[in-house]
Amino acid sequence: MFEDVVQTRVSICGAGILLAIIFLLAHLPFILLIVPVAILFLGIVADPEETHAVWYGMLSAVGIFDISALDDEERATCREKRHYFWFGEVVLAAVLALVFSIPAGLYLASRTELTLAFMGAAMIFLPLFVFLPGIIRQGMHVDTGAIIETLGKNEQVKKVFWTVFAAIAGLVLMRVLDPGTAQHVVGMIAELGG
Repeated sequence: MFEDVVQTRVSICGAGILLAIIFLLAHLPFILLIVPVAILFLGIVADPEETHAVWYGMLSAVGIFDISALDDEERATCREKRHYFWFGEVVLAAVLALVFSIPAGLYLASRTELTLAFMGAAMIFLPLFVFLPGIIRQGMHVDTGAIIETLGKNEQVKKVFWTVFAAIAGLVLMRVLDPGTAQHVVGMIAELGG
């Protein structure tokens, strides 16, 4: 997979175009076209090694990546492109969490005001984002120790967790406190998480 550079680029660009057509036919908001445009852009500029690393990260998030199946050259490539591997893990972990939190947020939005619905959906998103890939890996009996030994620990999950946590805290504080105090407290929380 991803051995032929031209075929890889055409496949990624085709996925972006197909997703754009789906978004247009589904009459989704035009702002969502950012996603297929980003995929199309990645198809044009991404190096196949980077695409490999992102793909392996996505497979790792769902527990179907076996690092022992890679040869030494592929392991070296993954080590060099570890940020792309982590990007793939974080993106798929977020997608898995969003699959559950978006419907919950839409349900809550029909019952309460939008701010509370967002906070409820975010409270569902955070534990799923952090723990769901780990539960899947555990269920699939993945050797996470070998992945951590080869690529290091993924610190991106912490950054996303604290960013979403700071956003939720900011919304809660905006509802309870005056804006100046809320901004100061959110700044302190952001410094703790960063």
